Amino acid sequence: MSSFDLHAYLNTQQQRVEALLRSRTEELGTQVPPRLLESIRYSLLAGGKRLRPVLCLSFAEAVLQQTTTSRVVEDCACALEFIHTYSLVHDDLPSMDDDDLRRGVPTNHKVYGEAMAILAGDSMLTDAFALVAGGPEPMRAALCRELAVAAGSSGMVGGQVLDIAEDRPAHIDYLTRMHRLKTGALIRAACRMGVIAAGGGADALARADTYGDAVGLAFQIADDVLDVTSDASTLGKPVGADAAAGRHTFPAVLGLEESKQLAKRKVAEAIAAVAPLEPREGPLAALARYSVERSS
Repeated sequence: MSSFDLHAYLNTQQQRVEALLRSRTEELGTQVPPRLLESIRYSLLAGGKRLRPVLCLSFAEAVLQQTTTSRVVEDCACALEFIHTYSLVHDDLPSMDDDDLRRGVPTNHKVYGEAMAILAGDSMLTDAFALVAGGPEPMRAALCRELAVAAGSSGMVGGQVLDIAEDRPAHIDYLTRMHRLKTGALIRAACRMGVIAAGGGADALARADTYGDAVGLAFQIADDVLDVTSDASTLGKPVGADAAAGRHTFPAVLGLEESKQLAKRKVAEAIAAVAPLEPREGPLAALARYSVERSS
């Protein structure tokens, strides 16, 4: 077991991400209607694990072997959280998961209404690309493409479509494919974008790809397990909704213990992939373990 202090690292990086998100929302300017900006900030600045931006920052720093304050890396980190938050706001809508609670507070549409929640989500999705594209660095085009593929029809949105399909089979292959798109695509993109933004080569990018795929799946399995074993006050969102809606989850398809074992195997796969980037286990290995050991 690594002696790396993940708690201190996460605390530092999460504070950094919070400050960056506040800065980027301030940069949206006075042209944004005040009610829209309020709705965006309500969900975007409501806290959370900030796993995707932290992974982006961590991979960039692993490639550079030092802490980075690169504007490109930081823009990518913020854009990832913009898109993740937009997806949560839209997932919570009555036409989707119809949830009342997110990150321990009422969902966006419960506070601002459905129309404003939709528009706030649309804004965060679009503004994310303005962030990544907003500079002269040549790698920004490739970064925009990474983000678009992860968020679009062959990524997160495609996975959501598989999730709401009425004829969704109770089969592990379908479940794995769905979550590799719905949850895993953006996590994998976060890892890859960190490497690209830091100027990493093909080997580092391949390792980020393997790590991101494994951690993305492990993270979703852990979510499914927590939905069965935890409670709303700990998670900050309703529990048992998937079972109540008749949706197939990893515990439902594989069983609780086999799901936990699969998640552990994926964590081991992720740690092995990044070992050359971390000769001594550091934040990447610790974050892989955190993906399944977290309580919320």
